[in-house]
Amino acid sequence: TSASAGGSEHRTRKTVWYPAMIRLILTLPRTAAAGMGGHGGRMATTRIEPSRAARPERRPELDAIRTLVVIGLVFFHSALVFDTRDDFYVKNAQTTDVTTIFAGLCVVWAMPILFLIAGLGSWHSLRRREPAGFAVERLLRLGVPLVFATLTIIPVPQWLRLRADPAYHESYLHFLPRFFDVHLDLTEFPFVIRGEYFESGHLWFVLLLLTFSLLLAPLVHWLSNDHGRRLRDRLASAVRRRGVILLPAVPVAVISALAGLEEGFAAWSRWAYLLFFLYGFMLAADDRFRAAMRRDALPAAVLGLVLFLIAMPGLLVAGDAPGADPFMDMTALAIGARTLYGATGWCWLVAILGLLDRHRPAPSGEQVSPDDPAAGKNSLDIPAAERDSSDIPVAGQVSSAGRGRRLYGYLAVAALPLYILHQPIVVGVAYGVVGWNAPIAVKYLVIVTASLTLTVAAYDLLVRRTRVTRFLFGMRG
Repeated sequence: TSASAGGSEHRTRKTVWYPAMIRLILTLPRTAAAGMGGHGGRMATTRIEPSRAARPERRPELDAIRTLVVIGLVFFHSALVFDTRDDFYVKNAQTTDVTTIFAGLCVVWAMPILFLIAGLGSWHSLRRREPAGFAVERLLRLGVPLVFATLTIIPVPQWLRLRADPAYHESYLHFLPRFFDVHLDLTEFPFVIRGEYFESGHLWFVLLLLTFSLLLAPLVHWLSNDHGRRLRDRLASAVRRRGVILLPAVPVAVISALAGLEEGFAAWSRWAYLLFFLYGFMLAADDRFRAAMRRDALPAAVLGLVLFLIAMPGLLVAGDAPGADPFMDMTALAIGARTLYGATGWCWLVAILGLLDRHRPAPSGEQVSPDDPAAGKNSLDIPAAERDSSDIPVAGQVSSAGRGRRLYGYLAVAALPLYILHQPIVVGVAYGVVGWNAPIAVKYLVIVTASLTLTVAAYDLLVRRTRVTRFLFGMRG
């Protein structure tokens, strides 16, 4: 070929054409073998459809919700320092009942929605991996940070709880052997490691999420076979009727009523969280569920508000009697209030996800009406934490007008490390602030501001900058 411009163009075409032709030739034997199998040697025609799964559709509202909840936990746990009813690690001398109302508005939906979003992501992660590969990935992403944080930062809040007593002078290093003096106890599964001072702390969420992921990994194969597909299709067809998408509230309400609410797990039963995770797992299997949530979001919001306005006063009244525990008592009032509380949780999840999804374009560019649950099956709605890091926008990929996208990219992958770091920092800051001679509002603002700043700084400076620390906190390399 000559060195002329035409020759240069010819070389470019040949450079592109040869590898493409080679790839085509190499795929022919596999295609032929697949086409002849099971047909007595006759060549079968394989129908190839354009794959909608080639590039997962981004649902930034899921990342925004998760990040909002994690950041909101700093505000929430800072408020518990001043709550009259809660036994937080560090307590202010003066407390208030206002935080109880604030806490009630948060706990009814915040942690359940994290489990539901995790279930959504787990479905798509399992579709890309075999169950064994998924289990290994979950152990690395959740198990490693669970063990690392338990060994390093989880003892700090327990030690500061003891240090709040002026008569206690034991150093942190002397306290650690007592914290790790543990034994096995299967009665509180999956919290099987028990001890007088040992606890999983706020990492109960990570432990439950890891346990649920491993337990449900085999389910994806069953849902992918003929029986599973028929069940999914029947369920997805049922939600074409208005209001049917709210029926999953019934099992949640039953568990809340009979199993009770566990205060240590953000006022929900651990088995209710399993349901929320399973619901997210199922919702991801067919986009008709998503369309039904968009359609019924407003009725769900109204119904949830009505139920909440009945349930919360009921729980407060049931807990007014001396020695009463509305979370676990089996009185008629406590059971009824917990039933309504459980139903409220699911209604608000439908409302939140449906309303946030209403104004987004239909999956893959299709025009899917929010009133048509039959449209748009099986869109991929993987949140950022379940995607490869290459899917997250970074500073070099966005213009100066994309500051919001850069912030989204920064925070979306930081949710787990921020969650792990925040509570020991909140407790440490509160330990130094509660002794001030200042109003509650001033102390609260100081605790929130300092804790947020230190948590983000610790993530940025100590976690995200090296491969080792990213691995230890469950982030991809």
